[in-house]
Amino acid sequence: MKEKKEKKKPNKFEKWFAFMRRVHKFLIYPIFPYKKYGHKERFNDRAYIFVCNHKSIMDVVLPVMATDKPVHFMAKKELFEKGVSKWFTAKCECIPVSRDGTDVRALMTAMKYLKNGEHIVVFPEGTRNKTEAKFLPFKSGAAALSIKTHTPIIPIVQIKKIKAFRKAKVFYGEPFEFSYYYDKKVTAEDIEECDGILLNKFNELYAELESVTDKRKK
Repeated sequence: MKEKKEKKKPNKFEKWFAFMRRVHKFLIYPIFPYKKYGHKERFNDRAYIFVCNHKSIMDVVLPVMATDKPVHFMAKKELFEKGVSKWFTAKCECIPVSRDGTDVRALMTAMKYLKNGEHIVVFPEGTRNKTEAKFLPFKSGAAALSIKTHTPIIPIVQIKKIKAFRKAKVFYGEPFEFSYYYDKKVTAEDIEECDGILLNKFNELYAELESVTDKRKK
């Protein structure tokens, strides 16, 4: 007879995210609802880089609820300094990043997590977009991280921010990779080109979500 494999017990980090998902399901989602479009299956099969545009603090739930695994947020260093944000970033094992996006230590930490099969979350705008523009200028990082670790990117796009008692609409794109650049000597120009491809992908999904929204209205 074959011996049954013992089910791996979740560690504290995994238990914390399981707890957050229960809180979201029963307390947060009823107040801050959103409808998912695009990819519906959960991202559990391998490591992914979730890249999201940033409208409000509620955006953190979007990648968390797209998988059964924990995620590591890349977050600005100021959030690690004091108060509730300091406690939350510690509990979520977030990765502190400089605002200019040139933090080598943050990149190395993110690479370590991805190579270990864990998820990373990147908000390329760097801060919440409170303007009328679709997106704030994207900072470099996500594309380079994807190329260095051969990790697919999951784009997550929203038009209006998640608000209380108003169902927001969120588009989960299909995984995509910069596989053409894998195992090549990548230049700064290559990274800039890939950043542009990523932004174009976001514009496409934004337009697709707008199209869905317009059809619903009609």
